[in-house]
Amino acid sequence: MQGKTIRYFSGKDIRQILSMEQCIEAMQVAFGALSGGEAVVPVRSRLELEADNGNALFMPSYMPGIHRVGLKTVTNHKQNAARGLPIVHAMMMLFDSSSGEPLAIMDGEALTGLRTGAGSGLATRYLAKETAKTVSIIGPGAQGETQLEAVCAVRPIERAFVAGRNPEKAELFAEKMAGKLGIEVSVANSMECLEDSDIICTATPSMEPLFEDRHIMPGTHINAVGAYKTDMVEIPPETVARSKVVVDQMAACLAEAGDIVQPVKMGLIGEDHIHGELGQLVNGELCGRETDKEITFFKSVGVAVQDLVTADLLYTTALAADQGTVLDL
Repeated sequence: MQGKTIRYFSGKDIRQILSMEQCIEAMQVAFGALSGGEAVVPVRSRLELEADNGNALFMPSYMPGIHRVGLKTVTNHKQNAARGLPIVHAMMMLFDSSSGEPLAIMDGEALTGLRTGAGSGLATRYLAKETAKTVSIIGPGAQGETQLEAVCAVRPIERAFVAGRNPEKAELFAEKMAGKLGIEVSVANSMECLEDSDIICTATPSMEPLFEDRHIMPGTHINAVGAYKTDMVEIPPETVARSKVVVDQMAACLAEAGDIVQPVKMGLIGEDHIHGELGQLVNGELCGRETDKEITFFKSVGVAVQDLVTADLLYTTALAADQGTVLDL
């Protein structure tokens, strides 16, 4: 590829170039295209790294409408925490599908955080009460930050609670996000805070429900983005059974989402309990929230078209302003 250049974007570049509001609008395009059959998104490939106690995920996507193809790679190593390393490493590559030329490579972790938060922001726009003012975040990590930021972008949030296994991490989260968003953010002492929350966002690697069904009041909206395998679960199956369930992609959630797969296996719900895909709400094929009393639940395992549309937005925005680092191939 002599004479060819691509652009590289660090996590800092991504956060400086893209706003959450821009990313939420990009998710409107992404999910609309996905449910409208205008995107090719195979179920992710998973490679178990048994000898190294980790796994690797490979997520390709293609949108002919914007002439882009992308590939995101993600590796997970839980023991990295003890090594002082991030558990997750990710990279995203963007190509021009009309010529096959590589266009950009970027930090996949920052991109994932933004697009995942924006996906929940879009779901919140369609499914949460218009008057929602209080939100609880379970999981005070990078994903929790973008979840809160996205919810605040679409609803008049005044107060947030944060809960996590590490009190010090939760305190740092509360201080940081209160300063960033200009709202009151408090560390929750128990899951009783959920009873006073209009919106709940979960972003954890949990293998069991994070709270009890009794904590969920009528009218609550839940965004659950942490569980991406069948043995992972964040939401009580009883809560799923009494919720209007919207998913990012039907095939992916039925194959991978423990929050959906486990209640189905238990016989609490059938596949027909799922109201539909978020893109069907975007395209006007299905309704979102219908009353202030219903419980709504958005389940996301992450769809590669989210990465592709966000990466394209980043590339086109940066190209116009000559941002990013130019690399020779």
